[in-house]
Amino acid sequence: MPQTTTVLLALNAPDDLRSHLGGLSKDIPGVQLLFPGDPGDADEMQRLAETADIIVGWRVAVEVLLAAKGLKQFIFGGVGAQSMLEPLLEVNKQQPVTLLKCVANTYATAQHAVALLLALANRIIPHHTWMKEGHWRRGDDYASSYTLRDRRIGLLGYGDVNQKVHRFLAPFDVEFSVLRRSEPADREWLPPLANHYTLDKLEKFLKETDVLVVGIPLTTASKGLIGAEELQFLGSEGLLINVARGPVIDEQALYEALREKVIGGAAIDVWYNYRPEPDVEGFKHPSAYPFHELDNVVLSPHRAASPVFDLRRWEEVMEHIRRFANDEAPVNVVDLEREY
Repeated sequence: MPQTTTVLLALNAPDDLRSHLGGLSKDIPGVQLLFPGDPGDADEMQRLAETADIIVGWRVAVEVLLAAKGLKQFIFGGVGAQSMLEPLLEVNKQQPVTLLKCVANTYATAQHAVALLLALANRIIPHHTWMKEGHWRRGDDYASSYTLRDRRIGLLGYGDVNQKVHRFLAPFDVEFSVLRRSEPADREWLPPLANHYTLDKLEKFLKETDVLVVGIPLTTASKGLIGAEELQFLGSEGLLINVARGPVIDEQALYEALREKVIGGAAIDVWYNYRPEPDVEGFKHPSAYPFHELDNVVLSPHRAASPVFDLRRWEEVMEHIRRFANDEAPVNVVDLEREY
């Protein structure tokens, strides 16, 4: 068991989070928390990293990781840790560092997925906009609702997010289908009252889906998994909700399927360009295609995990640290080679 555990929190933590984590750390033997004055200061970050056993954050430069000669773990503050795969693969050429994910934010993400679905299905956004413009009670001739009752919900991936989406939507009198990469070793793990599919049955799964909720990690294998042909399988009334990663769905195919009404609509929280340049009017759009001009979309700026600094979700970070300090086996380990 290490005598001390030094943890660098590579983030701009608000005061209440610092205080909360400091209180939790009192129950962990020998732990020392380091908070940078400015996480964007490369020199400060590398200096603090030199003594770190653990680094906590989202996107940390490989130079900072390499400066941490005694680094043992990197704790990613969410579930989609793909941004740290390449840096840690580089670091692991010199020293073994374990990447851990946190799943406490998946409740908020699943809640956001359901909120997006209901906003899309009930056409909340256009009616809200019309009322702001002074149009009172534009009816179904303009935008009728899509009733969920008796619809078929397809959960693409069945990790922590879609498991919660399943639970949240269960009272809506809908039918569920679940697609996983492969059958789990323990079939008792599969959800009851749901149809089960593996990746080789993707076409059948999509043809039997009315509402597709995308909840799989972005990997080499999943990039572009849903393309033009797959979107056609959903049909003209099909709805798509993506809270996973944008490139799981082919960007051009999705835009064209929405524009041509190949599918009924989409609610999108994850995108394709996270550093968009402003257009001639100064607007920033996170795609090469004008999704914002479509009338059958709900757009969300990758905020499903909000609130980021909810104190309860950071208790999971401290549990990772406690397990390390007590020389216990880590949980929620990301396989760098499998990319999730």
